[in-house]
Amino acid sequence: MNWLRFSLIMSCCALAVSQVACNSGPRRQLRMSQHRAMRLYAESQMLEQENLHLASQMNQYQQSLSMLAQEKQSLENHLAQIDSNLTIANQRIDNLLAERSELHHRYKDLLVKARTQQNPLSNEATRKFQELARRYPDFEFDPVTGVSKFHSDILFASGSAELRESAMPLLRDLASIMNSGDARNLNLLVVGHTDDQPIANARINHPTNWHLSTNRANSVVLALNKSGIKDQRLGAAGYSENQPVVPNADSHSRQRNRRVEIFVLAPDALIAGWDPSNVR
Repeated sequence: MNWLRFSLIMSCCALAVSQVACNSGPRRQLRMSQHRAMRLYAESQMLEQENLHLASQMNQYQQSLSMLAQEKQSLENHLAQIDSNLTIANQRIDNLLAERSELHHRYKDLLVKARTQQNPLSNEATRKFQELARRYPDFEFDPVTGVSKFHSDILFASGSAELRESAMPLLRDLASIMNSGDARNLNLLVVGHTDDQPIANARINHPTNWHLSTNRANSVVLALNKSGIKDQRLGAAGYSENQPVVPNADSHSRQRNRRVEIFVLAPDALIAGWDPSNVR
């Protein structure tokens, strides 16, 4: 094709030269026509090479665009999967928060009912609890409801959930009362409370007041269990700083709010799934 093009150009030049030669035909014009024909051919070759180069570049660009489109689609699919996983995770969090809120309300209702219920203890057991309160000044007993209260200072050191050794006789005496007479058929719910002060130098076992209140309740439950009260009769809960008996206005009021309460419950009391038929 290039040779045919060159031949055509040269033929045109020869025709032009022959016409010029017929008129006068100076050789100088002949040489100029030949040089012009050679230059045109070289330019044609260069243009053809540029066209081939541009076509190659265009093909590369199209391939790059195709790859970018595939990467874009892959990223969109990945983002859609992440969005789906995030939606599922948020739903799980919402479900957990709803369950926690439901449990909180159930325990709150329980505490309200326990504080207003009639004392399920017999007269003899009530008398023994009143005697226990006289022997231990930091132990309170309400003969109307049967609710016992321990000031935390008598049970624990500041910020600790480990029972003081001096508190063990009181807990053993309480367990002894609950394991005698008609009280053997009653259940106990131990509830821990704190003041509004954050944990200083938070320890790994209770970095927040939530942990501290529940850990203290657990410690009392374990001590009562060790003293002979069966597992099936015991329950534990913690309310952190959210159930104060008085406003946390000063150190004295905070001391009152730091407490462990024990609710004596009748054997037919259903508490957070507590089945009375399991009590033996």
